Amino acid sequence: MKKTSPLKPSCEQLIDMLPHPFVVIDRQYRIVAANTQYCQRYGVGPEQIVGRRCHEVSHHSSEPCSRHGEHCPLEEVFRTEQPTQVIHVHYDYQGREERVQLSASPITDSDGNVCYMGEYVQDMLPLSDEDTPLVGRSSAIMRLVSMLQRVAPTQTTVLLLGESGSGKELVAKYLHHYSQRVGRPFVVVDCGVLGDTLIESELFGHERGAFTGANQRKKGLFEAADGGTLLIDEVGELPLVLQTKLLRVLETGTVRRLGGTEYIRVDVRVIAATNRDIRQMVDQGDFREDLYYRLSAFPVQIPALRERKDDIATLAAHFLIHSEHGDRHLPLGADVIEALLAYDYPGNVRELRNIIERAAILAGNAPIQVQHLALDAPCAGSGTSRQPVGSPPGAQAELLSRRDRYSDQAILQGLTQAGGHRQAAAQLLGISERTLYRRLARLRMVAAD
Repeated sequence: MKKTSPLKPSCEQLIDMLPHPFVVIDRQYRIVAANTQYCQRYGVGPEQIVGRRCHEVSHHSSEPCSRHGEHCPLEEVFRTEQPTQVIHVHYDYQGREERVQLSASPITDSDGNVCYMGEYVQDMLPLSDEDTPLVGRSSAIMRLVSMLQRVAPTQTTVLLLGESGSGKELVAKYLHHYSQRVGRPFVVVDCGVLGDTLIESELFGHERGAFTGANQRKKGLFEAADGGTLLIDEVGELPLVLQTKLLRVLETGTVRRLGGTEYIRVDVRVIAATNRDIRQMVDQGDFREDLYYRLSAFPVQIPALRERKDDIATLAAHFLIHSEHGDRHLPLGADVIEALLAYDYPGNVRELRNIIERAAILAGNAPIQVQHLALDAPCAGSGTSRQPVGSPPGAQAELLSRRDRYSDQAILQGLTQAGGHRQAAAQLLGISERTLYRRLARLRMVAAD
């Protein structure tokens, strides 16, 4: 009796073995196969999903995601015929927003032509609501999201460009959170508040006796970030001699501590950030051209708040929700929103947050009114200015409008005006508490000398 061959498993049987949602999509965005996990996530039965378009199921949209600012993996796969990874915002069957990592690969026919895309969907641990810098749906923020989605899963060095207060550190956290290094350290060094020797010691570490006061060996932040991500904030403030040393680390993956002789291998993804025009610094000889090209493998421009005014009302509500008892002031009145929209925010998102938190305190249990808003520069198109309520005339306006918020005089003036309260002083200055603490520590060291 002739032995019969076992039947080959179907496509559906094979993809059902995968532990996460998986779907096969054709060039016209139509789903041709999906496993049980995919159907369960998006609340459709197997018989209901074949033939539907992917963006209808996962985005609840009648249009492809690329038309809403997101990077479409289907279009990328058919265009390049190469695999790709992106981070997307999807909606589950209950309409809840979720961030997922999509791993998409081409599926070819016998002649090697791409005829389908296979897409694997994996959950991403969400950022806390307080940490996310991507509040809003303006075209500017959606373009930023699209860029971050492309680069986050990679190991590429990223250069964040943007004005002070625009959210560069939070964007760096976003990149780290949605990278393969998420379980490893995220370390920040701020070159704008450290002296030359201290920057070198912080970044690369030092051996005992390397300089006066170096009483013991210290690991640098490159070593502390091993396996994770290092954000070098205000990289434009890095002295030329240390730019050379940083370039060597980026090219070799090794560091040598100050006063040491051995090179130590580190595995660190570097994200650099600056509010300065680095290209102009290169032309003026203040920044190494080779380091500039090494850092700017993937430059990302973070929009100023005045370039995304459609997000201001949403951001204001976001800050109120996450401040103590702030949600009792919602919804904001039309006159308050109109005043917020008329302001240009030289301090960007950081300034808006401070304005909202201060207004909530001044309003107490009553609704926030326009007079509670500390808009201390001329409002766009109004030709008038508003003094912050409860401040000496011109005092806070003069302090907050200064370009150099890191000068010793500004730091001390802010601390005096806040009555010695460091958190309040940091808010007045529009800087982080961490930066303020470091500057105060440096001032104490100078005074001791």
